This record gives sequence, C-alpha cells and structure tokens, in this order.
Amino acid sequence: MAKNGNIHPSRIFKTPEELEKAFIEYKAFVLEESNKWLKVMYVGKEAHRVEEPQKVPLTIEGFKRFCYKYYGCVNHYFDNKEGYYSDFGNICTRIKEEIREDQITGGLLGFYNPSITQRLNNLTDKKELDLKGGVNIPNLPDIGNRS
Repeated sequence: MAKNGNIHPSRIFKTPEELEKAFIEYKAFVLEESNKWLKVMYVGKEAHRVEEPQKVPLTIEGFKRFCYKYYGCVNHYFDNKEGYYSDFGNICTRIKEEIREDQITGGLLGFYNPSITQRLNNLTDKKELDLKGGVNIPNLPDIGNRS
C-alpha cells in the first residue's frame, strides 16, 4: 500500500507481480518483433538467400508503449510522484535494470550499436583534448645581405 495509505483509484496493476507479468509479456513481444527485422545474407557458392532475425533491444519507452496499448498508461508507476505507487518501486527498478543490462550486453556483443548503447546508458568515454598550437620559426641567416 502507498505511504499515504491510499491506493490510486485508476490503478491498472494491483500488485507488483502483475506489472512483472506485463514485463514478461513485453519481452516475448520484443522477441516476436525480431522476425520483422531480418538481416539478408547470401551464403555459399550458389549464393543462397538466408534471412536471419535481428535481436531487438528492450527499452523502457517500448515497455511503456506496449503497456499503453494492452493495459493503459504506466508512467505513474515509474514516476511515483504522489507516493501512490511506492509498493512498485522494487519491480520498477528491476525492470529498468534488466533493460539497461540488455542494452549494455547487446552493445558489448555487437548486436546493438555500441555508440548509441553507451549514450543511452550514460557510459560515454569522455576524453579531453587540449590542443596547443604555435608557430616555430627557426633562426635563418639573413639572405638579403650577401657580400
């Protein structure tokens, strides 16, 4: 129950387990979506066409969109601005962490673009480049005064 003793009247999921079940359904949905993203290859001496489904990343936005389509808006479960959804804090954290882990692992293994994965998860390698320039003019003999 929420910290203020109230349960929001428009609550879609009554328990954290119901939200977890929706996340499991989302992962199955994403796996099925991979059949829409095919990598076409031509293999062998005869160049046979082979289509291979690509791994589709999990995203928090995708999960929210999935829930909106099948259940309703779940933003307030993750935001918990008024404390009505405090009992969902642990499952929301686990969902976010599993999505982040999927993105990081997929980036490391080359399934996802590593650069985008790094930026999405605040893992960018920040390098400072300090360039100092100057002109070095060597002392040359005076060419105009030839005797």
